[in-house]
Amino acid sequence: MTNTEWPTAPESNLECPKVDGRYQIQTVTPRVADVGGIPVNRILPRRQRRTIGAWCFLDHAGPSRFPEDAPGFRVGPHPHIGLQTFTWMIQGEVLHRDSLGSEQVIRPGQVNLMTAGHGIAHTEEATGPEPMMHAAQLWIALPKAHKDTAPRFDHYPELPRWQERDVDATLLVGEYAGRRAPTLNFSPLVAVEYLAEQASDLTLSLRPDFEYGLVALEGDIQVEGEAFAANHLAYIGGGREAVRVHLTAGTRLLMLGGEPLGEEILIWWNFVGHSREEITDAQDEWEAGSERFGKVPGYEGDPLPAPPIPWRT
Repeated sequence: MTNTEWPTAPESNLECPKVDGRYQIQTVTPRVADVGGIPVNRILPRRQRRTIGAWCFLDHAGPSRFPEDAPGFRVGPHPHIGLQTFTWMIQGEVLHRDSLGSEQVIRPGQVNLMTAGHGIAHTEEATGPEPMMHAAQLWIALPKAHKDTAPRFDHYPELPRWQERDVDATLLVGEYAGRRAPTLNFSPLVAVEYLAEQASDLTLSLRPDFEYGLVALEGDIQVEGEAFAANHLAYIGGGREAVRVHLTAGTRLLMLGGEPLGEEILIWWNFVGHSREEITDAQDEWEAGSERFGKVPGYEGDPLPAPPIPWRT
């Protein structure tokens, strides 16, 4: 997944303001972008909210059906530093390749996690018999102490699943409800997907030292009685032990949480850095074909060109 924005992450508001004794909930509105030939709702980063814990990027891709005469979802070789790419597959199949030699198809109900660290390149292509694509693709900013960790790729076909008031729940990363996901993480994080076949009311347990966001990938939700349409994120901050959520029938809810990162980060194109110099050096090395990012074997096509760095112009 690629990005062309240049936000700076300010300090997180751990606790949303109170009015008349009630926490206020921040609405984060998405924008529509095109990635790899399909429309996506870009939910993070936005002007209203740059990060939730170390979560610094969220694209909701699809659901999209590819026309018979179109190639479908296809993203050529592109680099990353300073982050983990996190793909939660809902429908369809995507083939991941990277410059470490990894080659892995991700299917519904699975997570692909690529730790870029010092540098890696990868590609993504829709595959399989179904001409569909529906996924949540996220980035996790690596803390400064781990930004240059060695790159690696991990695939998680099995994740903790349970039912909560007849709502199907899947723990994607972190610890929740007495369960622990196997997913590699470098800072305290959590992500849970809830799928409600029928209209349901849930009380979600929260950690007061985490900040949280809730977004319906399908359907719509009410958070403490306030309505949120699909792809509109409800940022509820921190300092809470629970939150009440109503899910309409067919709603797919994604809960993201984490300990505030406490570090300023920069995002430019496909890079997450802690300074302009880090990002400038990485882009220069990508454009020079440096061994830092390597080559992606098995992919036929040109690497993606980097856009001009704004602070250079």
